[in-house]
Amino acid sequence: MPAHPPRGRRATERKGDVRERAILDTCEALLADKGYEAMTVGDIAQGAGITRGALYFYFGSKQEVVTALVARTVQHLWERSRATAASDDPRRAVAAAMRRTVELWNEHGLVMRTAIDLSLTVPQIGDLWRHTADLFIAAITAVLERAGVRPGTGPDQAAAMARALCWMIERSFYHASQESRDSLRRASATCEHIWLISAGLAP
Repeated sequence: MPAHPPRGRRATERKGDVRERAILDTCEALLADKGYEAMTVGDIAQGAGITRGALYFYFGSKQEVVTALVARTVQHLWERSRATAASDDPRRAVAAAMRRTVELWNEHGLVMRTAIDLSLTVPQIGDLWRHTADLFIAAITAVLERAGVRPGTGPDQAAAMARALCWMIERSFYHASQESRDSLRRASATCEHIWLISAGLAP
């Protein structure tokens, strides 16, 4: 599978598009029920209401299905990153970024955690996840620079600070999302506060 988000859906989906969506939806449900290791291609095909042979028309393996599921999920994160970078008010941008990221983790936290877990062993997922992080880092960098942080890669400059903030948010959300929505909300509030402090915007 290519390391980029799936093409946008047409207004009227073809039969193949509907079937592919059913495969990915089933894969996400099975991640919750069985986990990646226990889930099989047969399980995915059965849940999607198709034969194994039909599933292989769309995906060559379980790994390819999961990679496509990750691609579909992180596309939403990319969209949120672009929206964050476009906001003129740094405080509003930070709040919006954290709110949108929490929404995504609440909706698809298991897929996000699976992407993180597999990013070191499945090259295509690793590429997707790194590219997603790079886009999020670019968005954070833009917000920091608008808030007055100096551009550059030095320890006290925007790009380096954005990279540290990105990976702090990822790890915090990874752990908090396994506990509860309230834990995720608290982790988000803490990360937002640290981001505001870094940008010199904390009250």
